[in-house]
Amino acid sequence: MSQSDQNPLDDTESAAARAYSEERKENIRAFVETSPDYYIRNFDKIGASSKFTPTFNLIAGLLGPVWFGARGLWSWALPFLILETLAFVQITRGLFGDLAADAMARIESIEGTLELRRQQLAAAIESGSDKVDVYRRTVESLEANIGGIRAEAEALAAEGPTIALAGLGILVLAKLAQAVVANWALEARFSDWLSDRSIRSGMPLQQVVFSAIFMALIVAAAMLHYSFPGKYALLSDFPTDPDIRLTSIGWVEAFFNWAVLNGEAFFDAITYFIRLVLDALELVFVSTPWIVIASLIILLTWLTAGVRMAIYSGAFLAYMGLLGFWEKAMTTLALLGTAACLSILIGIPLGMFAARRPRFYAFIQPIMDFMQTMPAFVFMIPVIAFFGTGKPAAVVTTMIFGGTPVVRLTVLGLRGVPESVREAAISFGANKWYLLTKVDLPLASPSIRAGINQTIMLSLAMVVVASLIGAKGLGEDVLEALQYANVGQGILAGFAILFCAMILDRIVQGARK
Repeated sequence: MSQSDQNPLDDTESAAARAYSEERKENIRAFVETSPDYYIRNFDKIGASSKFTPTFNLIAGLLGPVWFGARGLWSWALPFLILETLAFVQITRGLFGDLAADAMARIESIEGTLELRRQQLAAAIESGSDKVDVYRRTVESLEANIGGIRAEAEALAAEGPTIALAGLGILVLAKLAQAVVANWALEARFSDWLSDRSIRSGMPLQQVVFSAIFMALIVAAAMLHYSFPGKYALLSDFPTDPDIRLTSIGWVEAFFNWAVLNGEAFFDAITYFIRLVLDALELVFVSTPWIVIASLIILLTWLTAGVRMAIYSGAFLAYMGLLGFWEKAMTTLALLGTAACLSILIGIPLGMFAARRPRFYAFIQPIMDFMQTMPAFVFMIPVIAFFGTGKPAAVVTTMIFGGTPVVRLTVLGLRGVPESVREAAISFGANKWYLLTKVDLPLASPSIRAGINQTIMLSLAMVVVASLIGAKGLGEDVLEALQYANVGQGILAGFAILFCAMILDRIVQGARK
């Protein structure tokens, strides 16, 4: 091919490269809005390498977090704000802070006690009491303590310049780091902006003002609080009024009193239904001969998890029987089975309903967050108010704590079913029921089984807590051991609970595998 034949292609490539370069420059100008030539030069330098390319942005170094916040780089602004706040606090403490304030407060407290002991010593000397030596030693000890604390206060006050220099060093290092990474962080945001123009660009005045005010308030509050501890009560104690808390307590108590009075029939019906299920399971687990229950559990474990786990299950059951935990373990399994069965019967249909209804799931999600994160001892209070103490209240408490994973994982599993599979089934004439039972549920079954497993495990975790409100079983032994510091009983009962959990876990997980 001749030289003249290559020129048109080279010219075309050069024109395309120039056009791309000009377009990139225009995009950079539109994005940064200020000092475009500077950023074009540095962005080209950064974009030429896939590794971190250090540059130096003097304005970013001087303004610090204000610059990053104004540019929308808050993931960088907040860590640098913390560093600069620490630096300014150290500088202010070292130059103007009362470093010996705590020591002087201790001296003042000891001086009050010392004055009292001096008066007692004088009275003892005057009366000829045999406690003169005791009071004299006490006075001497307090005076020595005051002398040591005073020396400590003087040493702390002398450390002021060192603390200030350390803060200055932190500030300089933070400024240098901000200046070095600023262009690199902004170039990454520019790359995101090219694909999503809704990302904020430039440095709008309102963002600059907001960032500056926000940073100044944070730094000023921290400096005043740590440099002059106790001087500004507003920074130490949240401004509140005791009447607000008392009024809130009154409202909550009035609501629960109204609910108990007006919902008695409803709560009695729930208690009656829980009692029916619980009595049936206790009849199966507790009243049935132990050899029948043990054989069924070992057989079920063998069918689902294999021979090895069946042998382990037999050993675990023998452990519970030989140590006298059999009846209490079966009572625990009945209580757990009631809570887990009700949680599953409610949770799976609820998850199926919420999986295709985002608004409904968004509504129940905060409720489930509350159920999982609220400490058990807190929601036991309204449970006792509504259901009293005993096994039904323990079942409700266990359901509240352990019932949410099956809902969440059912939703997760159904939402994870590939749309292409569902569309293929619909194209072949599948109705909603067939789609649910033959497509969605089979494909979501691993996630649903994991939810069932987590519900069972969390229910077992409530065994000891539920024993506080009248639940019998292994939790009662652990609670008794805790009350009387009976280490042996508590450890043995704890292992029995562990073995119950392991048997149930292997049965559920084995079926999933």
